[in-house]
Amino acid sequence: MNASWVHLTGILMQGHQVASRPSTAYPYSSLEKQKPYFKELGLDLSLYFNGTLNISVAPLEFEMTKPEFTFPLVEWTDLHPPETFSFSRCKVFFKGMEYAGWVYYPHPETKKTHFQNPSLIEVITYQIPEVQYGDALDVEINRNEILVHSHTE
Repeated sequence: MNASWVHLTGILMQGHQVASRPSTAYPYSSLEKQKPYFKELGLDLSLYFNGTLNISVAPLEFEMTKPEFTFPLVEWTDLHPPETFSFSRCKVFFKGMEYAGWVYYPHPETKKTHFQNPSLIEVITYQIPEVQYGDALDVEINRNEILVHSHTE
């Protein structure tokens, strides 16, 4: 099925900062530790930055409906029970440049901590020079895989 892109403007927000570096929750970058598991399951993210962009599209919210990949109950750490992850291709635009990437969605029903607001789209992509918290950037997501709606719907 071909992607049917929907273009959203968002603001880069600070996340929990566990994907990109050691933290009080993990003695390692969670994403760096997860990548080999995802690769073994069929999604190679090795070329992407070890961190996520947290893009607020408020007041809109999103819902993963038919992601390209879903990996149920991945046992990537011994610090908590397995988690389910879904991924959908996306594109990020910043300062006239386009960056391919993936919407990264740890399913809240399998997460113990670090919950995200439903208006926050978490994206794995390449390192983007000069991007800072508070910057406006655009993201295109596949409407065949992700439902976007206003908070009131």
